Amino acid sequence: MVKFIDLFAGIGGIRLGFQNAFKDSVCVFASEIDKFAIKTYEANYNHTPSGDITKINTADIPDFDILLAGFPCQPFSQAGLGLGFNDDRGNMFFEIERILKAKRPKAFLLENVKRLATHDKGQTFQTMLNHLKDLGYYTHYKVLNAKDFGVPQNRERLIIVGFNTDVEFNFPAPLNIVTKVGDILEPNCDDKYTISDKLWAGHQLRKERNKSLGKGFGYSLFNANSPYTNTISARYYKDGSEILIDNPGKNPRKLTPREACRLQGFSDDFKIVVSDPQAYKQFGNSVCVPLITQVSIQMLNSYLQISPR
Repeated sequence: MVKFIDLFAGIGGIRLGFQNAFKDSVCVFASEIDKFAIKTYEANYNHTPSGDITKINTADIPDFDILLAGFPCQPFSQAGLGLGFNDDRGNMFFEIERILKAKRPKAFLLENVKRLATHDKGQTFQTMLNHLKDLGYYTHYKVLNAKDFGVPQNRERLIIVGFNTDVEFNFPAPLNIVTKVGDILEPNCDDKYTISDKLWAGHQLRKERNKSLGKGFGYSLFNANSPYTNTISARYYKDGSEILIDNPGKNPRKLTPREACRLQGFSDDFKIVVSDPQAYKQFGNSVCVPLITQVSIQMLNSYLQISPR
């Protein structure tokens, strides 16, 4: 049985994708600091994550085989301030390093925004790779897109996989599944998700202003036949501007929380137990589950070279 830990666990998207591939695996430890994410995690996995990882002694973490972590991306994201290691959240990588050094697992799977690879002219990411190499890990990385794995969302993320042995590993190839936004839309949507006249007017005014200034920023409108949406972000709850759905005869509408859930590849039996704003934040912060599953299938092939069954 493969034992794993789930750091910066959020609502468990990486855990879910990983366990789709590693069927006999068991999560022996999880850590998450957000109380609302913890509530969702508890409801779906019957597992209460420990709190702030910076306050947890490595001796209190059970031995495990694989480390999973979608560590905070805001310090490296285009939407954030891009402070990298100068942002306390950017230093969370070193918590991963601390645990890898103490526990020496056989493998790890990390996820972050695409921009991490180029932050500070690539120096930030190179520092991370050097630290992982110094720990004795053979590291593989690639930017993968959710829309290549059966999900109608254009979401690029940097995936980092490492092993304590030099084994063959290949990232998954695109599945070539044709997607459309209509696949995740609910047939009957409550009018509360239709944006107000004031908000819609503001979106249109802002887009026209940005266009006149030569900027591309503004709302984005999609319909059931669109092949995919923009990336859903943690700020989606604010105004929904990055993904508005055409709503014939009415103002455009936001995604419902269930549609946001589907857009990240979670199944409909995934329990949403928080308010709409918190649900949007949670799914925006999470991962594309089918993408993680495909990476994990490839990891399993490599892992069996280290620990054959």
